[in-house]
Amino acid sequence: MKKAIFPGSFDPITLGHYDIVKRGVTLFDELIIAIGENSSKKYMFSLEQRKSFIEKAFEGEPKIKVMTYNGLTINFCKDIGADFILRGLRNPADFEFEKAIAHTNRKLSHIETVFLLTSSGKSYISSSIVREVIRHQGDYTSLVPESVRIK
Repeated sequence: MKKAIFPGSFDPITLGHYDIVKRGVTLFDELIIAIGENSSKKYMFSLEQRKSFIEKAFEGEPKIKVMTYNGLTINFCKDIGADFILRGLRNPADFEFEKAIAHTNRKLSHIETVFLLTSSGKSYISSSIVREVIRHQGDYTSLVPESVRIK
């Protein structure tokens, strides 16, 4: 069974993340969207909100689960029996950053990282941009799944 995790803070999940998950789930038997908790990071949305956004976005998708974790991503992979980490790439800077992490993870464990390029129409979207638009009361609805749209 091919089990992968898609780790991130998802503050909030964007259509870029959604794109990677929808395409990535076809490659694996099970895909766990893994929300990392970092106590030193200030989030716009609570862990419960972020988890709820993701669960609602992928309702009815039996191969997708949502979990939270602390610590090293590779330790979480070992704990749940995942052999793959799925990551999305938007641009060359993402690649350089993610490449270093992937090499380190493989050196410390047997876990392989699989990269997918974000679809061209979504490559400009990031959670930090979405948070900035929300902070300034802009229309962010075209950047996130419907589950994130605050009523």
